[in-house]
Formats: sequence, structure tokens, C-alpha cells
Amino acid sequence: MPISPVNEIRSFLALSDSVATAGQPTEEQFASLRAAGYEIVINLALPTSTHALPNEQAVVESQGMQYVHIPVLWETPTLEDLDRFFSVMAASNGKRILVHCALNMRVSAFMYLYRLLCEGVSEVEAKQDLNQIWVPNDDWQRFIDQAIAHYSQPLTPGT
Repeated sequence: MPISPVNEIRSFLALSDSVATAGQPTEEQFASLRAAGYEIVINLALPTSTHALPNEQAVVESQGMQYVHIPVLWETPTLEDLDRFFSVMAASNGKRILVHCALNMRVSAFMYLYRLLCEGVSEVEAKQDLNQIWVPNDDWQRFIDQAIAHYSQPLTPGT
């Protein structure tokens, strides 16, 4: 079976040469990702999400890629989820990464925040990429605003 291009993955969006986002890939599409040089797959979807693969970790690891699962509840994303995501992204610097969820909506919001708060990408550029996928609903906009306020506060010594 020929390997399909990664841009056939649902809602695939390359943000840079090393980071792309997408909705849920199929088992076959993980082989395409490996063939395209991706080294790490970060999954923000729940195991019960639409089209979730019950054996995704095994599928990804069988392709020789690292798998990280940070299940983010659609209705209630948390700063703890975001902290873990930021840590994984920082530890993966220099590697080719695909970040996915069910439809690329949670991921696009998390990547918007990562690019804005950790990489220093302009708000205009980060929002343009976010809005290629969706315009966050009220709950997600509140979370985005909460995260920006949280990460914009100066750190207190000893915390």
C-alpha cells in the first residue's frame, strides 16, 4: 500500500519545518508521518474521542516514534494540562513533532498559547494559524485568557 502524504491527515497544518498539528490520524497515516521524518507524536485527545485509535501508542511506537499522551478534557482544559504540554514541547526542541487531538481544535489553542508565550511569536501570526482551524468558543477563549494572564504574572521566588 503506498504511503499517503501527511497533508491528507484531517486538519493537518504545518506551523514550521519541525512542528505540525492535526486531527486524529489513521493507523496508516502514522506511517506517513514517520516517512516524513516526524519523531514525536503528542496526543491531546481522550481515548474516547472521535476516531481515537485504541492502540495508538503501540502504533506510533511501532513506527519508531515517541508517543506522549496528555488527555485534555474538551469542556475543562486546565493550566496543569498546559504546563505539561509546555514541558513536553520544551524537552522536544529540535525534533519533528506532530501534535494532534480529535479535530485539531484543542491542539490549535494549545499551540497558539505555546507559540505566543514560549516562542515569542507575534499575537497576529499565532492567532492567524489558530483561526485557520477554528475560532475558539467562549469556554476555550476564557481558558486562553486565563492562561495568558497566568503566564504573564511575574514568578514569585520559591514557587
